[in-house]
Amino acid sequence: MQPISTIILVLLLVIIVLGIFTVKQQTAVIIERFGKFNSVRSAGLQFKIPLVDKIAGKLSLKIHQLDVVVETKTKDDVFVRLKVSVQYQVIKDQVYDAFYRLDNPGTQITSYVFDVVRAEVPKLRLDDVFEKKDDIAIAVKSELMEAMNAYGYDIVKALVTDIDPDEQVKHAMNRINASEREKIAAQYEGDAQRILIVEKARAEAESKRLQGQGIADQRREIAKGLVESVDVLNRVGISSHEASALIVVTQHYDTLQSIGEKNGSRLILLPNSPTHANELLQTMVTSLTAANELNKDQQRDDT
Repeated sequence: MQPISTIILVLLLVIIVLGIFTVKQQTAVIIERFGKFNSVRSAGLQFKIPLVDKIAGKLSLKIHQLDVVVETKTKDDVFVRLKVSVQYQVIKDQVYDAFYRLDNPGTQITSYVFDVVRAEVPKLRLDDVFEKKDDIAIAVKSELMEAMNAYGYDIVKALVTDIDPDEQVKHAMNRINASEREKIAAQYEGDAQRILIVEKARAEAESKRLQGQGIADQRREIAKGLVESVDVLNRVGISSHEASALIVVTQHYDTLQSIGEKNGSRLILLPNSPTHANELLQTMVTSLTAANELNKDQQRDDT
């Protein structure tokens, strides 16, 4: 009896050893009994009946990413390649459907991505494709969610990660962009030059206004000085006409002296006869009289 018991014990140990297996984290194991689905085993230490149960397959519950490149034509007849990245995973409660109902999820997802992209992009112009890539991604995800959930797969995310137009189109777009930037730069340069010209004109106008005001103030002070000089000479018995002639002659010689004292002064020929002084006096009197009349007219206009 002892050898039989030993044999039975050994058989039990062999069965236990052959039946024990482990399942890794984020993995689902499909167990079949005599070729028929029996159960789904999750992570941890598991047991199956040797020679009766077998591991039919394993499914990873991690998130997978599938990159699909689709070439299609836009509304403005430009061929463009879009790279769509789809992230998907097996739904834990639908491992049976994911294992038995769908043989190759990557091929199925690729087919739906092609269908959606080639239905959406031809409705858009090339510029709109770049602006509305998120809308294309949302359309892809919505279509895949509806189709793949029935097979036990969940679509986590769909992204349009690259938009690549034809090479000639890219060169044309770069030239257009460069031309636009050059146009804007030229406009800014023109505006800057116009501002400089305007400011320079304003500065010159202000300078001339201040210069004219200074000359007017200077002449006004000279006139006041002449009036005071004439009054002083009148007090000592010299008539106004004689006083004016004397002042003109004095100013005439003072001017000659001032010119002669300056370094590097050139030869200047001026008339130096008494009649010239009288003519100069008459000219000054006429000019002062005219200026006085203009000042009076201006004061009347201001009031």
